[in-house]
Amino acid sequence: MSDHSKLLAVDTALGACSVAVLDGDTVLAHRFVEMTRGHAEALAPMVDETMRQAGMGFDMLDRLAVTTGPGTFTGQRVGLAFMRGLRVGLKKPLIGVTTLEAMAAATEKNRAAAIHDAKRDEAYLLLWENGATILEPAVMPFAEAIARIRAFGACALCGTGAPMAGEVLGAGFAVTDIRQPDALWVARLALTRPVPAVAPAPLYLRAPDAKLPASAVQR
Repeated sequence: MSDHSKLLAVDTALGACSVAVLDGDTVLAHRFVEMTRGHAEALAPMVDETMRQAGMGFDMLDRLAVTTGPGTFTGQRVGLAFMRGLRVGLKKPLIGVTTLEAMAAATEKNRAAAIHDAKRDEAYLLLWENGATILEPAVMPFAEAIARIRAFGACALCGTGAPMAGEVLGAGFAVTDIRQPDALWVARLALTRPVPAVAPAPLYLRAPDAKLPASAVQR
């Protein structure tokens, strides 16, 4: 891979919408906005604005990157659908990065735990050491996630579950201010990864909350 790979990355999977354009290690443009809804309406204008700020045409890109999850079902689909469309239209490789990896990498620490509120007293958890995933993204009861982190040992904490985890775990577990994934770190991770043969798929760790009404199921 060239040291000057031009890459566009986006994230819409959780509680923010972000876009980053990199040329190798150089950040050409970056936008990050926290939002709980409205990702679908925000993403395309944000991408256009960020590309303009970077002074780059889409045809100049070498690769694309997007978060695959875990996240909200709507949020995951927004980013993936948009970037899969660009992948086909531009004929450029698309690399998938998990939301939890992006948060763990953003701590810039050798050891990190990404713990994110998954509702229902559950958490999404990933354990990270020296730039590599030690525990792949998983969903589990919050108490179990805390136990896993305690067993992992002293580390930086990120994600929306970090403050509560820090209170329980105490000394040695530093609570960072990182609560959401950021496309900047999606981009940085994607630059180091091999190009996949197929487009990334959404990472769903459990079934959707939405249920069909009983009348619809019976038809």
